Amino acid sequence: MLDQLARQVEALLVASESPVTLERICELTGCGTESAEQAVQRIEMELASGGHAVVVARLAGGFRIVTDPDLGYIVAQLFEGKRHSRLSRASLETLAVIAYRQPATRAQIEAVRGVNSDSAMRTLLERDMIKIAGRQETPGRPLLYETTSRFLEYFGLSDLEHLPRMDEMESLLKLSADDIERMASELSGDESDQIL
Repeated sequence: MLDQLARQVEALLVASESPVTLERICELTGCGTESAEQAVQRIEMELASGGHAVVVARLAGGFRIVTDPDLGYIVAQLFEGKRHSRLSRASLETLAVIAYRQPATRAQIEAVRGVNSDSAMRTLLERDMIKIAGRQETPGRPLLYETTSRFLEYFGLSDLEHLPRMDEMESLLKLSADDIERMASELSGDESDQIL
């Protein structure tokens, strides 16, 4: 059985639409960082030992309670037939360039891709997958772009250090956009197939 702090933390992780950081847990509960981390660990152990259908996921520098990936197949049936807007291949390629080279200018992105990326970048900005990170200190002061915590959450990453190696990414880019979206959904444990 969970103590009061762990129950409070569990409530935050269930109610939040995005991962909750340790700092935010401390701010909301009034506890210290070590106590917050221990509370998260107690929740993880409780969920793991009790045969629950949910787990604590470490995503985008925070924590979130999500459906156990082992049960993704059954939850996917719940959302079967619903139309979701997916990222295009151009958007996925652009996102990959930004993720590995960030911060990156539009010119750098287009040099790697070999094509105009205006539409893909507009889509990624609208969907909060990338953001403007400032300006490069070169003539013309072009905008710099970087990925967001939404990007990390969507792809089931706790931080950028967990990006696939470049050779793995190249093989992923050979897959269809649907394959990549399905894999991202499985990695993040998100049963809704991530509406974007």
